[in-house]
This record gives sequence, C-alpha cells and structure tokens, in this order.
Amino acid sequence: MRYKIAYSFPWADQKNLLHAHSHFAFTGWVTMALMAMMVQRLSYDLRENMFSGYKVIFLFNLISAYGMLFSFPFQGYGPISISFSTLSIFTGFAFAVKFLKDSGRIASHSSTPWFRAALFFNVISALGAFYMAYMMATKTATNTKYLSSLYYFLHFQYNGWFIFGCMGLLVPWLEAAGIKPSKLKAVFYTLTISCLFAYFLSAIWLPIPAWIFVLVIASAIVQCLAWAYLLKEIVLHKFALNSIIPKSSKWVLIISCIAISIKYLLQLGTAIPELSKIALGFRPIIIGYLHLVLLGVVSLFLLGYCFATEALKSSAYNKTGLAVFTSGIILNEVLLAIQGTAALYYFPIPFINEALLVAAMVLLLGGITLWTGSLKKHKN
Repeated sequence: MRYKIAYSFPWADQKNLLHAHSHFAFTGWVTMALMAMMVQRLSYDLRENMFSGYKVIFLFNLISAYGMLFSFPFQGYGPISISFSTLSIFTGFAFAVKFLKDSGRIASHSSTPWFRAALFFNVISALGAFYMAYMMATKTATNTKYLSSLYYFLHFQYNGWFIFGCMGLLVPWLEAAGIKPSKLKAVFYTLTISCLFAYFLSAIWLPIPAWIFVLVIASAIVQCLAWAYLLKEIVLHKFALNSIIPKSSKWVLIISCIAISIKYLLQLGTAIPELSKIALGFRPIIIGYLHLVLLGVVSLFLLGYCFATEALKSSAYNKTGLAVFTSGIILNEVLLAIQGTAALYYFPIPFINEALLVAAMVLLLGGITLWTGSLKKHKN
C-alpha cells in the first residue's frame, strides 16, 4: 500500500488493498490475539486448559481472516470477501457466547467486567458493518450514512473491543500491585458509559439534539479524568508493579500508556466541532489516529503482554524485533503527524510518501523478526 502511494503499481487497486489490510489487521491480528489471551487468562483462573473448547472458533476466525486477506485485493466488496467478513462477525458472536458462559464459572474476578464489556462492544460494532453491507446491496448509500456506519464500527472496535480487552488483561496486574478493586470498578464504569456516547465524537457532524451533544462533551472530559485517575494509581504503585511486570515488557507498556493518553486527549480535542471537522477532513490525521490506537496502544500492549507471560520468549533476538517494530511505529506516527499538520496549511512535504514507505518497511522487518522468533520458541 505504501509503495503504491509513492511509486507506480498499476495492477493493484489501492482501495481494495486498504480493505484487505484493515480487515486482516482486525481479525487476523488483534481479534485473534485477544481471543487467545482471554482464553489463556480464563485457563489460569479456572486452573484448567480451556483452549481445546475454542479450537473450532479459532479455526473459523483464521479462515475468515485469510479469506479476507486474499479476496479483498481482487474484488473489493464482492460475494467472496463479504462472505468471509460475515463469517468473522458470526465467529465473534460465537466466541462471545462461549466465553461469557465459561467465565460465569468464576465467582468474581477483576478482569471479568472488562472482558464482558469488550465482548459487548464487539457484538454491537457489527451493526455498523451490517448496515454498510445493506446500503451497498440496495445501493442506498449516501456519504453521510456510509461514514456514520463506518465510524460506528471503527469506534466500538478500537475504543470498545480492543481497549477493554486489553484492560481486562491488565487489571489483574494492577490489583496484584495493590490498587483497590473499588477504584478499578469506578474507572471501569466511567470508561464504559463514556465509550457509548464517545461515538458521536467521530460523527460530530450528525444533527444530534443539544442534550446529547452535552453528554458527548461530558464523556470526552470524563474519560480523560478517569484515565488520569488510573495513571495516578499506577504511578503510586509503580514499585509493586516493577516486581510483577518484567523489564522486557515494562518499557513497551509505558509507550503504550503514553499512546493511549494521547488518544484520550485527541478525542477531547474533537469535542470542539470546528476541530473535529478539520481533523476528519484530512486523511493523514485520520490514518495517524487509527494507527496510534491500533499500533501504539493495542499492538504494543499485546506484544508487551506476550513477553510478560512468556508467550514470546525474552530472547535477545525477540527483544531486537520488538525494538525495531516499536521504532517503526514511532517513525510512522511522527511522519503522519508532520504530514497531517502540513496538510492543514496546504504545505507539501517533499518525499513524505517515500519516508512513510521506509517506516512501513521498518514495521515489516520488526514484525518478521518477532514472528520468526516465536517459531523458534515453538520449535524448541
């Protein structure tokens, strides 16, 4: 995708590649990782191996992910790609039903409400995808309806399913470090309620009543305060956390915390309608925000969690891969920020597309290194 933006690549359709890229990243990487880690957490809490009961779900999730990866580039939204996309959604439904049933066997656990909220947001995000498919099938799509449905899906995936799934993995460490469950519950309820209204931050142009707009502004402020409160508790218990989280994971989790702090501040900024219209009107800003969440927040957290739980061995080889991958994320975000800021003033940045291609290659190199490192671990 980055190569085609910088150089000629006539046989590939950029829009189709974008669909393949996003669907595979969501289903093949984040969703697959969250499902596996949530089942791992469940196995730990129940003191039994729960993976055998999820093998079919994992298999169908992988089939749908690779099906979308190899069908979207050739036909875009066509019968085959839509079939695999639909399969991924129903696989998510099946996982939600089974996980909720299995997690009901646990009397009480700090991660349970976060996981349940994550699954709820994953399920309701499908409404946006289904409505987009309906509009395309009936050819009734308008620009406003399409963007509203798209941002609805993205919001409850990024800010719901992804973030709350990661928080469900994190809170057992926070509780073990001494943060009171009552404080974690307060943060949970605050972020859950604010997430529902925060959708309108991505669709501020919609004709919403004044009282809803007030709630949207309040949700943007409240979620920032809730995250700041949690950060304060993390800092107060940092010495206890240092004894729980390995050094190989700590630095990457710190970067992930910085990224999510920036995310909440940016969402607060979009509560101002004028700023929101400007931000949503420039593609580099949107892409930068989406990559900030998917790469800077979620991917780095998941990789840090893998190192902490030894799903990825803390070898020098894997640490190098993690450092390269993280460098690629930072480089990518900096370049997108420069490009987005320059776009606001209609100022062209020379060789910016070539620089973004380099950042993509750094990400690719880091990812390949981590992947081959994980294969070495399993081989041994």
